[in-house]
Amino acid sequence: MFTGLSAFPLTPIAADGSIDEEAFALLVRRLAAAGVDSIGALGSTGSYAYLTLQERAHAARIAVEQADGVPVVVGIGALRTRDVLAAAEDAQKAGAAGVLLAPVSYQPLTDEEVFGLYEDVTADLSVPLVVYDNPRTTRFTFTDELYARVARLPRVASVKIPGVPADPAPARARVERLREILPPHVTVGVSGDAFGAAGLTAGCDAWFSVTAGTLPGPALAITRAAQAGRADRAREESERLQPLWDLFARHGSLRVIAAVSAELGLTPHDSLPRPLRGLSGDEHQQVADVLRRLGLVEM
Repeated sequence: MFTGLSAFPLTPIAADGSIDEEAFALLVRRLAAAGVDSIGALGSTGSYAYLTLQERAHAARIAVEQADGVPVVVGIGALRTRDVLAAAEDAQKAGAAGVLLAPVSYQPLTDEEVFGLYEDVTADLSVPLVVYDNPRTTRFTFTDELYARVARLPRVASVKIPGVPADPAPARARVERLREILPPHVTVGVSGDAFGAAGLTAGCDAWFSVTAGTLPGPALAITRAAQAGRADRAREESERLQPLWDLFARHGSLRVIAAVSAELGLTPHDSLPRPLRGLSGDEHQQVADVLRRLGLVEM
């Protein structure tokens, strides 16, 4: 399951602070219709950390119901292991095909604490788990040794790494190194959308993509080119989107993709959970200009 393109949609928030169910359902249906390989509900793009367990359970049910059979992977990260276990149970009850777990913390975690988290969660899990390495938000960086230890736990099926080197040779070497230390059944997925093409052409099995959650077409073009062995085409498609990657680097991918979604009329202009706020008028206009320049307004 953890191969190809995994698209991570927003979880839009309505004016009253609740989940905008209609907008969320629309985003999920669009992804299923576009033909993505899996849908990542309640990832970082889906603002899972800002939602209650009840809201997350509700969002998981909506995602599975609207996905039209496309596998849905649900984020279950939380500060307390108790709450991670509850989120995992809710995701499984909703019909999730898998779960995604980042080591969320307030106090800095040690390697042993992170291993213990995955050990506790996988002990009673009945669906596959993706190890989510996202140091930008968790402030925790996995070592290769920790990757290898966690990957040997039951139900661990994929490791989501935070990018690869831009140069093809070091990128391939990095993926090959991971292949050496991970069990054969554990796939390697790349994140960080500017690294999607580089990761896939270097041998990663999957791309966990922010962009794909709102703009599945361009992300699919990159993914399918890489899967077909057309590395040059995949890189060209990614380079074409460089203005979007630049906006991600400048403002953060969540705020930019929320502006993209609003510009396309998929969500309200103010759909992020407080205290998060969307881009300002001038910044939002930059996003609109990039979409028009890239011909993405109608996608």
